[in-house]
Amino acid sequence: KMAGNSPPWTGSAYLFLQSTCKTIALPSLYESSQKKPCVFKALKLALADSTGSVNGVDMLKVHCSHPHLIVQLRFCKRENCRRFLQSYREGALQKSLQSHLQLSLATTMVPLEVELKAGSEHLDKMLKDEDRCLECIYREKPDRLPDEEITELEECLKSLMLHQSTNNNVAGKDCSSLKSPSQPYPPQGSSFPIQLTFIFQGQQFDNRTITPDDHQKFAKSVSKKWKQVGRSLQKSCRALRDPVIDNLALEYDREGLYEQAYQMLLRFIQSEGKKATIARLIAALEENGLISLAEEILGLHSSEDCS
Repeated sequence: KMAGNSPPWTGSAYLFLQSTCKTIALPSLYESSQKKPCVFKALKLALADSTGSVNGVDMLKVHCSHPHLIVQLRFCKRENCRRFLQSYREGALQKSLQSHLQLSLATTMVPLEVELKAGSEHLDKMLKDEDRCLECIYREKPDRLPDEEITELEECLKSLMLHQSTNNNVAGKDCSSLKSPSQPYPPQGSSFPIQLTFIFQGQQFDNRTITPDDHQKFAKSVSKKWKQVGRSLQKSCRALRDPVIDNLALEYDREGLYEQAYQMLLRFIQSEGKKATIARLIAALEENGLISLAEEILGLHSSEDCS
């Protein structure tokens, strides 16, 4: 076969980061609009160190799951992935992360615990078998494009590098230049603008974000129709595109319908952020005839079984 005809090597992994210092919570720092650019900068620079290239590995999404900061990574070349694994195995990535966080946040050393996963595989247990790690990462195809928030932060960082010295002494100033004015990371250019209100059965409702209570009610009552709702949400949510929904069904088959439905909606909420609105969920429920469940979530009545 000609090299030009072979598909590009791509793979995905999740990097779990946890500060072992009680006074430093990485998820809280990342959730802060002021500190987020500083944490992002540290992640970006450390990942560049690990592969020897700014484009060696892509960040697709950063999840805040206390006490962990979870970074979804995409590798587009086997060699870059191999370099990353070597850096991770030797502890160089961990040291680089600690150093860049210390500089970006203008704080004392940030002691870290790191963990690497690809799908259900814990790669830390097999780091000596590099080819096996590469195979595990290669099997996990990236299920999303970079999150809009990541794209926004990338642009800010590029702009910063162009206009300011990269001297570590100005790291504190770097972060202040990246502060967003009023709304952190507005969905500019989004194909799904956020409505302030929406109409359901002739009544007007505020279009708020999906709450944990909504999430629980949905998972409890949607039953077997969770897949259909997922496919309706899929039309405007890249993170739910095929084969994600079928994969979730297989992965959480033993846990049952509640967990499958919960994980599907969690994927939607994590990928869409502030755009994971109640209007989108209600529209998906309506499309699949789940009117009673929509009414229950909106507080119009209480129902035991809305499926």
